[in-house]
Amino acid sequence: MVRRIRRAAALVAALLLVFGEPWSVFVLLPDWPAAATIAGTVLFAGAMLAFPVLMFQGHGPKQNDAAARTGDVLLGIAWVLFTWSVLGHVLRLALLLGGVDDPTRPRIVAAATLVVAAALLITGNRVAMRVPPVKEVDVVLPQLGRGADGLRIAVITDTHYGPLDRTKWSEKLVSELNRLQADVVCHAGDLADGSVAKRRKQVDPLGGVQAALGRFYITGNHEYFGEAQAWLDHMASLGWDTLHNRSTLVERGGDRVLFAGIDDPTGAASGLPGHGPDLPAALAGRDPAVPVVLLAHQPKQVARAREADVDLQISGHTHGGQIWPFHLLVRLDQPTLSGLTTHGLTQLYNSRGSGFWGPPFRVFAPNEITLITLRRPS
Repeated sequence: MVRRIRRAAALVAALLLVFGEPWSVFVLLPDWPAAATIAGTVLFAGAMLAFPVLMFQGHGPKQNDAAARTGDVLLGIAWVLFTWSVLGHVLRLALLLGGVDDPTRPRIVAAATLVVAAALLITGNRVAMRVPPVKEVDVVLPQLGRGADGLRIAVITDTHYGPLDRTKWSEKLVSELNRLQADVVCHAGDLADGSVAKRRKQVDPLGGVQAALGRFYITGNHEYFGEAQAWLDHMASLGWDTLHNRSTLVERGGDRVLFAGIDDPTGAASGLPGHGPDLPAALAGRDPAVPVVLLAHQPKQVARAREADVDLQISGHTHGGQIWPFHLLVRLDQPTLSGLTTHGLTQLYNSRGSGFWGPPFRVFAPNEITLITLRRPS
């Protein structure tokens, strides 16, 4: 009971802060007509009260897609307005020091905040909804054989097919992947939000992905909010090799690379038999002379990968923060946001993701298709 009260209090405090800060910037303006102040207050209060209802209806047990879409957009707008309203205090101080008096000063701050927020939301939506650009990365693996030098891995992750129908986007994503003609294509988890029955229309184009040596898929944490095993089964029916705590060898030019995959950590508490990350099972029988590429959804799983002498881990999960400055909270939980980092003898590539979760916006965190080329030491 005490825990519920604390959670409710924290939710109320967060709502008052996120909606109250921009309300103070846009509504509490000097010399505004009383009618405008009342209307603005009603607008912000209504949005604040509607938000938790929309999110519960949309992302709770009922999975109402219309409510989810509305709540997600409201979340993105509220976060951006809150962020830039807070930063507007810097401008307010600068104007004060520059001798700008009321009522001009708060009006300038409100106008500047609105312009910046609108620009970021418009461009952020365009970035989120576009087919991701290709980011090319070379990764040197000391044990890589000469025949496997130049092996190309196309990586997508965090597609989050959900309440917003992105079937056409999915088809274009597949076309872009096929244009790359990669040897291997990987999906590093968070495929969809919702059941197979609700989301298969958006996911099914992935059955058309072409890769000469293999297509590999692992679960992310969002699969475990719904039907993780059903998604593994469905991706297998589309011809993808589901690396559910297992591995498979890929051979190119007479040399081999072991592709392994493990479940997301949330699988351990899902109640599904055999789910949860099991790296020893995934690497069972490995040849120490063969380099290992591990798919693990969350970057922090690199701690175990490092202990197991994995050569390269490929992850997603962070979205690069998705909407700045949310990345500051992500970094409290994960060792990296994006890009290639080194952890002992293990290298980690963390993708910013190809889609988005929730708000259809990406601010200072562009999406990507990653094209990793494995190289021998020069």
